[in-house]
Amino acid sequence: MSERKLYGITALFDAPEKVLAAAKATTNEGYNNFDSYSPYPIHGLDNAMKLKRSYIGVVTLILGLTGVISLVTFTWWTNSVDFPLVAGGKPFFAWPSYVPLMFEMGVLFGAVSTVIALLAMWLGLPRNSHPLHDTEFMRKVADDKFGICVEAQDPKFDERQTLSFLKSLGAEKVELAYYEISEVSLKQGVLDPKFIIAIIMVAAVSSGTVYWGLNKMLLIRPWSSLNDQEKVLPETRSEFYPDGFAMRPPVEGTVARSQMPYEFTENDLVSAEKYLKNPLLPTPQVMALGQRDFNTYCSPCHGYFADGDSRLQGQFPNPPSLHTDSLLLASDGLYYNVITNGFQGIMPSYARQIPRDERWAIIWYIRALQKSEHPGASVTR
Repeated sequence: MSERKLYGITALFDAPEKVLAAAKATTNEGYNNFDSYSPYPIHGLDNAMKLKRSYIGVVTLILGLTGVISLVTFTWWTNSVDFPLVAGGKPFFAWPSYVPLMFEMGVLFGAVSTVIALLAMWLGLPRNSHPLHDTEFMRKVADDKFGICVEAQDPKFDERQTLSFLKSLGAEKVELAYYEISEVSLKQGVLDPKFIIAIIMVAAVSSGTVYWGLNKMLLIRPWSSLNDQEKVLPETRSEFYPDGFAMRPPVEGTVARSQMPYEFTENDLVSAEKYLKNPLLPTPQVMALGQRDFNTYCSPCHGYFADGDSRLQGQFPNPPSLHTDSLLLASDGLYYNVITNGFQGIMPSYARQIPRDERWAIIWYIRALQKSEHPGASVTR
């Protein structure tokens, strides 16, 4: 017991109004160095303790402004002095675009500095513990109890009188709180040589690890044999092929996986009419797809209703109307072949622009247009 140093006396209460009354009584008794503990905020407790306005906000303001000023200075120097660059006719330092960054830097500096200041002021860095930590008193006030701790450094503090005073307030438990032996013998302070050396070592190891990881380790090639390869880049010359081109066309006859080539030529209309059948059903989705593609690819020449009324104003020969008797009787295979291969050098091929299923959807829409103008006519499919 003689090796321990008294920190203060704690008192536990079972109701918030009791700790509020105890705080008022402790203040009226003349104690200044004491604190109240509660698992949740209690309205009026700070007034009962007659607490002065905290200066931690000043630290937050100063360091937050420091972050803002640092960012403004850095961006101005970068864009106006070190590397002036005109972007879209804006001035070198277009400060409105940096307002979000100013806000973020102000919040970052202010928040971090507030936490560091609280740790330094309350715990007294480099000390990282407190006499009340891991005590039964702290476990109680963090759960469902309320408490007061009068510190021994208070000028009015007297162990016997203060103990008697706290008991008279109706506390359910009053006990003494002591410093740990290591805390009593350790000289605390930010300027402690051991603390400064530890900070320097942590900074050096962290900086070295980050530098080695980002500038050395990430540049190590796991397989050096991949550095030199016998390959050519796109659009470069090659001495291997006689024509000098590095990029090669597909081998003749190559077929893409799950995509059989179209087997009928432009002039093979008879076979296309005989063997090609529309694999789609005229569902609302198919009709909507056919209408979209017809209006996009076909209507400039054939008109929106397939009447052959071109919208190109004579810049291209007008096609025949798709409502003629011969085209009403033409099969879906013929339409598909014409869309795929073109027709007589006048209508170009749309094989690259329109996928296969969408060509069949266009044919369904053409049939709907034909039915709309010839409801009684027979239409070959």
